[in-house]
Amino acid sequence: MNTLVNIFSQGYMQRALFVSLLISVITPLIGNVIVLKRLSSIGDALSHSSLAGVAIGLCFGFNPTISAIVFSAVAAIIIEYIRYAFPNYSEMATAIMMSFGVGIAAVFSGFTGNAANFDNFLFGSIIATSYFDLYTTLVLSVIVIIVIAVLFKELFYITFDEEGAKLSGIAVKRINLIFTVVTAVVVSIAAKTVGALIISSLMIIPVACAMLISKSYKSNVIISVVFAVVFTVLGLLTACVYDLKPGGTIVLIGIFILLILLGARKKR
Repeated sequence: MNTLVNIFSQGYMQRALFVSLLISVITPLIGNVIVLKRLSSIGDALSHSSLAGVAIGLCFGFNPTISAIVFSAVAAIIIEYIRYAFPNYSEMATAIMMSFGVGIAAVFSGFTGNAANFDNFLFGSIIATSYFDLYTTLVLSVIVIIVIAVLFKELFYITFDEEGAKLSGIAVKRINLIFTVVTAVVVSIAAKTVGALIISSLMIIPVACAMLISKSYKSNVIISVVFAVVFTVLGLLTACVYDLKPGGTIVLIGIFILLILLGARKKR
């Protein structure tokens, strides 16, 4: 207990905990829509795009978080364009952007000059959480929550019946574009703390856990946020005590709890 108190008395750990809690709230809000629309791969595509932005930022001396947000937002717009260009093969858009992001990241990562900084974005780093990351995450998290709250009914309708939403007069293309850009922003701001290669898992696993016990869409959203917060707190505590990567630890704890819920459901 004293060890944990000493750890969380450090300023960088307080910043990391606050940022991680913000991320654990906004990721399931995005994840619920992604899972129900069967677009789970979009998180991977945007996370790899954010890595490309990080590599470009480090290479040219820009703030890597800002360059990741910009690059991911552009990638989100391109994904939506490709999806509507090939309506019968919409999953192709995420595969194309994932390949593009990996290619850009691979090329520019060789010119960053500091592999440690790039690795921080791959798997997350508690120590690397700065005041800039804290304030950026806070502002963008508030914006994300407001956008999701304002578009909650429209997203619900589009998620379950996109054609019906179009016929009812909902601007489906515009809302899908806004949602995809918001997803890109969430992925980008989470990359430094949780890790770009892991953030898509944090979007999906809490939602999967919630689906095993919830009885409505609204309750699924609330329960998934609770699960994400629990995973994050337990993951950070475990990572600090045993000197592990926080992002990977959070995800593994989430998988462990998901397996427990699956086993309990099977017995019931």
